[in-house]
Amino acid sequence: MYNKDELCQKIKDIYPDIGECGIDVSVNYDNEKNAYIVDLKKDQHELTTHLEPEDAETCMNGKQCIGLGIQIAQLKDNITKT
Repeated sequence: MYNKDELCQKIKDIYPDIGECGIDVSVNYDNEKNAYIVDLKKDQHELTTHLEPEDAETCMNGKQCIGLGIQIAQLKDNITKT
């Protein structure tokens, strides 16, 4: 299991547009769900997704987080539509 701050920083490293477009990201581990909860916020828009430990491992190894990338794209799409 990874430190939530390390994982959060890695997500920002992989998706640098998170900070550039003002999207806040937070990461917490949910023991009950055995998954990381990644919360993306921008103004009144918010999306929450689960990141399985295997996917977190992929992210920490410098590879893309596909599910998370889809969520980021969706949030950015929601923001530009309003």
